[in-house]
Amino acid sequence: MHINDLEVIDAKGNYVSAGFIDLHIHGSGGADAMDATPEALETISSTLLQTGTTSFLATTMTMSIEDIDNALQNIQDHKENVSGAEILGIHLEGPFINASKHGAQDKKYVQKPNIELIQNYLHEIKMITIAPEVDGAEDFVKKLKKKHPHIILSIGHSDSSYEKSKESFSWGVSHATHLFNAMNSYHHRTPGIVGAVFDSDVTCDIIADLIHTHPSTLELTYKMKKEKLILITDAMRAGCMKCGSYDLGGQTVTVSDGKATLKDGTLAGSVLKLNEALENMTKHTSMTRIEAINAVTKIPAQILGVKKGQLKEGYDADIVIFDEDFSIISTLVAGEEKYKRG
Repeated sequence: MHINDLEVIDAKGNYVSAGFIDLHIHGSGGADAMDATPEALETISSTLLQTGTTSFLATTMTMSIEDIDNALQNIQDHKENVSGAEILGIHLEGPFINASKHGAQDKKYVQKPNIELIQNYLHEIKMITIAPEVDGAEDFVKKLKKKHPHIILSIGHSDSSYEKSKESFSWGVSHATHLFNAMNSYHHRTPGIVGAVFDSDVTCDIIADLIHTHPSTLELTYKMKKEKLILITDAMRAGCMKCGSYDLGGQTVTVSDGKATLKDGTLAGSVLKLNEALENMTKHTSMTRIEAINAVTKIPAQILGVKKGQLKEGYDADIVIFDEDFSIISTLVAGEEKYKRG
């Protein structure tokens, strides 16, 4: 139906929101950002449309310097050429982490923070996960914050104390990566990173797949952080795929019953979809539907400084139509319908 040559889409009583933004996603549809090919980026971009995701940060991980450089170069060269969800830039997750909290990342490739390694990609990099307690982190954070303020510095894969974490916030660290995971545990005498995040106004993200974080933990985090909480997937190449064996950073991952693990049982990213994260938060916590939507639209857009995440004049026309259960009916990127449920 057209009125004065304007296309009208009938949402038929379903929900309409701004498109979802994923700040932390390694892959989907069988492809990974570390594959370092334009085809991989296209696969991820087109696959994510069915989850309501209209833009994302292509997330790298701790591998060899050559592998990371190839992945960054590929994103730099081809991020504008994808046909589905828009690539807003790069999330560099590693190699500047604490080897003791490597999680599913290969600790043999952990590096000291070094701006030279990423010098050619500082325009495309929008977020860096870093362990502030490692040697050289303070200088790295302060220099980046001064010269490249658009880059969000995020504490993660870290064993930082409560005190060091709070200190790093004063340097310029302003976010926390997948809170609770790949970091020290909250303890009543040593509250660690989680305690520091709860006691400050930094933003944080969480994997709401009911595997990485218990529903009670999701509820606590929501109550503590409110509009500072962002939902992410941390999905690997098995996202939107069948169960089986997959590769993540050169290591074999087995996906079964919605859980992705390494051979030793370590959680290895997720196969979560953002629309599933929304359903989980509204079903298992007191977070309202609007608050949950804001956590994948308005709030991530604000920390990235992009004109997205809200349905208002002057903002990008990234739009999602979904039903009561957050099942995606239609996804529009820049005003063009890119996905429609069959």
